[in-house]
Amino acid sequence: MSSSVQLFRDQKYHELKGQCIQQRRLFEDPEFPASDESLFYQSAPPRKVEWKRPKDLCEDPHLFVNGISSHDLHQGTLGNCWFVAACSCLALRKTLWQRVIPDFNEQEWDPKNPEKYAGIFRFRFWCFGEWTEVVVDDLLPTMDGKLIYCHSNVKNEFWCALLEKAYAKLAGSYEALDGGSAADAIVDFTGAVAESVDLVQGKYGEIISEQMKLFEDLLKVHKRGGLISCSIMASSGGANDVETETGLVIGHAYSVTAIRKLRLGERLIFSFKAEKLFMIRLRNPWGKREWNGAWSDNSEEWKKVSSSECKSLGLTLENDGEFWMTFEDWCKNFTDVDICRIVNTSYFSIHKTWEKKMMHGAWTKNSEPLLNRSGGCFDNKDTFLQNPQYVFDVKKTEDKVLVSLQQEDRRKYKKEGKGDSIPIGFEILKVEDNRSYRLHKLTVQERVATSLYINTRTVFLRRILKQGRYVLIPTTYHPGITTKFILRLFTDVPSKLRELKADKPKMTCWNLLCGYPRRVTQIKIHSAEGLQKQDRSGGADPYVLIKCENQNVRSSVQHDTTSAVFDTQVIFYRKNIDSPIIVQVWNSNILCDQFLGQAVLAASPSDPREQQTLQLRGRGSREAAEVPGHITVKVFSSDDLAEL
Repeated sequence: MSSSVQLFRDQKYHELKGQCIQQRRLFEDPEFPASDESLFYQSAPPRKVEWKRPKDLCEDPHLFVNGISSHDLHQGTLGNCWFVAACSCLALRKTLWQRVIPDFNEQEWDPKNPEKYAGIFRFRFWCFGEWTEVVVDDLLPTMDGKLIYCHSNVKNEFWCALLEKAYAKLAGSYEALDGGSAADAIVDFTGAVAESVDLVQGKYGEIISEQMKLFEDLLKVHKRGGLISCSIMASSGGANDVETETGLVIGHAYSVTAIRKLRLGERLIFSFKAEKLFMIRLRNPWGKREWNGAWSDNSEEWKKVSSSECKSLGLTLENDGEFWMTFEDWCKNFTDVDICRIVNTSYFSIHKTWEKKMMHGAWTKNSEPLLNRSGGCFDNKDTFLQNPQYVFDVKKTEDKVLVSLQQEDRRKYKKEGKGDSIPIGFEILKVEDNRSYRLHKLTVQERVATSLYINTRTVFLRRILKQGRYVLIPTTYHPGITTKFILRLFTDVPSKLRELKADKPKMTCWNLLCGYPRRVTQIKIHSAEGLQKQDRSGGADPYVLIKCENQNVRSSVQHDTTSAVFDTQVIFYRKNIDSPIIVQVWNSNILCDQFLGQAVLAASPSDPREQQTLQLRGRGSREAAEVPGHITVKVFSSDDLAEL
């Protein structure tokens, strides 16, 4: 077993199976017994549930009959269409389901060697950042000799019923699976990054340009092995599981099984009055009841398409719950879509690869403000910065950043009445280029991104960020709430994501010799204007260099301008408070950079904290001769090192 797989309840599959074969008995799982406590945490069964093994339900049981397919599944009586939709998605991707059902051939029934069968199975789920192996026996809940939960449409196929049992064991009971989310299950099957899109709020049914962007995005996700599911949210006060006039079911998770952009031949262009068709294929986990609008099975549209054209589309015309729609109709009829991206981090891939960093963290309570880590969202001005803080760098001029914040799975707490997800979200702040201690006060920092705050297990954000250093602050919506989380950050080049833990520089033996910082100063260089022209076209390529004691921080170069906006932020912990801070402006040249002027700052706590514009001067003291140009800065200083 690879060291990267955790064992749930420390149960070792091969050891348990070996013992059962040796003792000639079938495995009975003491950790998830065949009793009502494994079924329910609240409601009692409507009538007696009998636990039966597959051999008692049919003659020739198998894990798979004719392979695995998204058509294998039916929901049963539990309200977990979302789990079935996730399984349908999983069945489309061999590389993914083989990870969830490891060594499936070894686990399969072997009619030639029945003595090797021990009634034990294993499945793997991505739990909170780690692959976790769950062992189950094959005793399944039935009534009247039939499986009552997820089952195959082939009587002697059991992969989905056994997978569901392992997932229920992880959640604490079958009932804990009632009313979950397809995106959560897909993340647990794959380790994917989940994003939820509200089709109504985003006006995807109305704005064609947004619709096309979403189509291209979903097409790319699907092609690269991602999984997509969608649903129709019931209106407030409306009921779930009600069929609409168009045959779709409200409050019900559908899996997306194909997305196609079809270029039509001349004959079809004439029929459809369009050169391209944007199509999406869905599956209803109930295995029946389908869309009855345009392009539904037996609709007029299909009569215009030849059988060879149907074949290239992979069209099925049985009432198997699978159906095609135009993408426009899909955007207009569905309200929510869950996109699960398999983010590619392989260096040996033809597709874009991402640099991934993952951090485990927790919101924890402490009455001491510097130790508290559950300060709530940005609206809680006094406590917001009392949350975990993570710093990362964007090294390119700009970079697309994907952030996924996932809270601990709370289903296992349903027995105690605490099974609901907590509203969570995060803020991204652009900070000083050299910050390496926690933020204590927001002064010059810039708020550049805010996620949704929502009570789902995962919150996702995609954003293009400019070069610089950023602090990401994950929070619960309300202060004082405690739970664990994982934070995943994907960037194009390494981001050096790490947690900021220290509030100020550490006191060491070295400080006794060299001195300990006595003052902290923050500076934001907003801009430089009216600089001396440096080239024939009348421009310059300026940058600023900020010097404090033996530290230098340099901004990026602004090209071909004598009035440059830098928005560069720096922070210094100063030992010698009488030594000024010098802000120099330079012109970037191929051979030798030219000095354009400087400003000398005392930066004491009593100095004004408002934005100020300073005249540039030559080298030397504050009284040096004036030179063309001035800079606009903001300066904050404090003798309390943990104030800023």
